[in-house]
Formats: sequence, C-alpha cells, structure tokens
Amino acid sequence: MDILTLALAVLLGLAFLHSREQKKRIALLSQHLGPYQIEATMEKLTQGYLRALGETDAARRDQIWQWLVTAESSIVSQFDRFTQDFAKVEASATRVSTLPIALPGAHRWWPGAGFDLREALRIHARGIAEAAANHANRSPRDKAYTLTAELFLMQHTCHWFCRSRGIASARLWRRHQTRHDQVLAAVDPLTRRAYGELTGL
Repeated sequence: MDILTLALAVLLGLAFLHSREQKKRIALLSQHLGPYQIEATMEKLTQGYLRALGETDAARRDQIWQWLVTAESSIVSQFDRFTQDFAKVEASATRVSTLPIALPGAHRWWPGAGFDLREALRIHARGIAEAAANHANRSPRDKAYTLTAELFLMQHTCHWFCRSRGIASARLWRRHQTRHDQVLAAVDPLTRRAYGELTGL
C-alpha cells in the first residue's frame, strides 16, 4: 500500500468516525430539545422585532412591543427548563472541542481543548433571562437587539456542539447574515465575559 492510498484510507476512516459522532450529538440535543418550542419561539421573536422596528405608527409599535413580552417570557421559561434537563446528561457526552479542525473523539483524548456544553447553556440561559428582564433599562429597540444577540449566540453554541465551530459560524451567517464576532459584541457584557472565559474566545 503506497503512502497516498494509506492517507486516503485514514481520511475516509476519520470522516466516517466524525460523521457517526455528529449524528450522536445531533440526536442527543434533539432528544432534549424535543419537548420545547424554543426555535419556533425564537423565530416568532425575531420576526416580531423586525415588525416593531419597521412600524411607523408609535401606538401600533408599542402594541407590538407589548405583545412580544409574552414570547420573551416563554423563551426564557422554556430555555431554563431545557438547560436544567440537559444538565443531567453525563459529562463525557457534553464536551465541545475548541480545536481549529473537527477531529472525532477529540473531546476524549484532549479534554483540555474544549468546554462543557452544560456550562455554556447555563451562561446562555442567564444571558437570555437578563436581556428579557431588562434590568439594564434598555430601550425597546436596544433590548430587542441584545436579546436577539443572546439567542443567536446560543444557537451558534448548539451548532458548534453538533458540528464544529466553523460550520456553526457559517450557519449563523447564512441564516442571519451576522458574523460570530458581531454577535459577541452585541450580547450583554456579563455574557461576553463568561462565554470568553469558558470557550477561550
């Protein structure tokens, strides 16, 4: 067997193992997200924010902001329960690799180059709840901007866990035309600091 054939065999083997690992992670996350309507509520919120921001009539705009409070409360409650549920998963299944390339089993043989998804979800749950509660007294526009960023960052983390950081960033751009660094700059400073300490970003 020549070196080219051997290299191809190794690459195919790694690709197979990586694909199998991704499927397990997607199934694990889907299993715990199944009872909730987090993605649908997130879509409802982001579309509602766009409607409010595009509304020229002040009274109508205020009505939309008030209507969105219910959806904000719903996503806070749902995500908090999901986070508590996912916290029961074994640590061996919740590591996220921070290596620049996705390698199968990297979370096991190099656990220091990664973080625990359960802890990341706790950070996101706190950030989402704080943004919705608006203890910082942001204007409705700024509150919507911050909460949207918190949700986008949470979504990025979930895609990172299932696939890789690169794919997560590509999906963030494709779905929302937003870069990962832009989302990080827009979240609450407490979220940004905790997220940075956990992920090293």
